[in-house]
Amino acid sequence: MAGELTVAILASSVALMADTAHMLIDASGLALAVWVARISKKAPTGNWTYGFQRAEIVSAAINGIALLVISALIAYESISRLLHPIHVTAFPVLIVALVGVAFNSLTTFIVSRADRSNMNVEGAFQHLLTDLFGFIGTAIAALIILWTHFNRADSIASLLVVLIMLFAAYRLLKDSGRILFEAAPTSVDIAEIKNHLLDLESVQDVHDLHFWNVTAALPAISAHIVVTPDCLENGSMGHVLDQLQDCLIGHFDVEHSTFQLEPPEHAEHEPTMHG
Repeated sequence: MAGELTVAILASSVALMADTAHMLIDASGLALAVWVARISKKAPTGNWTYGFQRAEIVSAAINGIALLVISALIAYESISRLLHPIHVTAFPVLIVALVGVAFNSLTTFIVSRADRSNMNVEGAFQHLLTDLFGFIGTAIAALIILWTHFNRADSIASLLVVLIMLFAAYRLLKDSGRILFEAAPTSVDIAEIKNHLLDLESVQDVHDLHFWNVTAALPAISAHIVVTPDCLENGSMGHVLDQLQDCLIGHFDVEHSTFQLEPPEHAEHEPTMHG
């Protein structure tokens, strides 16, 4: 990165400077990903009842914010150079960009084969992918400058990279934000879950239903289940609980669930939920 930055400064290439800054963020992001992968495996203890599994979500959000910040800085400098172009020494820029394309093609391919359902891995992949596109854009800009002496091509390439980075940042912040704010996963309809639970024998009503992701790979559900009076009288609540959990596992692949089974008259004790 030091060599790339030196070439960028000497050649007056904002596109190459952008690539350097992005690679610095990448290196920091990958270091963070390695650290998060270690601490997320720690077992739950004391007040940390879920352990540190959400560290991967926080890491993804940090990656998204980092992409936004670097995008703003690159955009500012690129627009400035677009309005007031300066001479770009294109040949060394082209050589460095082609080396960057080769290196990032390899690393992007390697990371693409990892478990990208893990948001921590996905964040690292998005960084590498935008790096690859950045070097490709820089190489094309350098070729255009060599052939036509159109120095603004360097700034235009930088702005195209900014758009790619903003899209990657949007995806990471959107996905991590949904989990951090405990929104229901988009892959399943809450009404469909409720209807499936209501179809079970002895279930009269379902309320206070919550569905969220602890991590990208760990969905969880909690609900109050109103059961029939005879269910309470004949002691079959354990059977009903088994049916509820089997329903969620079989239809929605959700293994982590918490249910409160209650009689119909219990509604009087929950006025804010029923009224």
